Amino acid sequence: MSPPNNRYTSTAKTLHWLMAVLLLGTLAMGFYMTDLPFSPEKLQLYSWHKWAGITVFLLALIRLAWRLRYPPPPLPATTPRWQHWASHTAHWALYALMLAIPLSGWLMSSAKGVPTVWFGVIPIPDLLSRDLALGETLQTVHITLNWLLIALLIAHVGAALKHHWLDRDTVLLRMLPQFKHRQGELS
Repeated sequence: MSPPNNRYTSTAKTLHWLMAVLLLGTLAMGFYMTDLPFSPEKLQLYSWHKWAGITVFLLALIRLAWRLRYPPPPLPATTPRWQHWASHTAHWALYALMLAIPLSGWLMSSAKGVPTVWFGVIPIPDLLSRDLALGETLQTVHITLNWLLIALLIAHVGAALKHHWLDRDTVLLRMLPQFKHRQGELS
């Protein structure tokens, strides 16, 4: 059953919030683990980080397929044209980063000669031959893409809050789990 055309589907909402938690956790782990001294704990965190990255990549593909099949609801008619363009551009940039960041990490691991085994069970093939200089370059790419993601996430959350608190429209509510609202409230 499709939701009203002003709301996202339950699947889209679930994927959105699952990705939000996974992205924030993976980012936090990435920042935390890089400054640790070499230890078994650091190696375990790197494995978990890579597992999360592969999961982000796969879920991003699923999310993208879902979005292409079930387009998002239109923005309110009162939304200025430039905001439509900014929203569309930001969402596609987020999808691109959700794919490019894990891919850059995978390429970096391959170039550094560090194998990845998803959840310790499924070996992921290396995409590149061992090349430490290229691995360092790819590390810079990976870090830069993550900073771009952080900037876009801040803009994304800021725009949602602006719509909710300043514009007082339903843009934020349509991505939240549906609760029963009292008559007259935004739903």
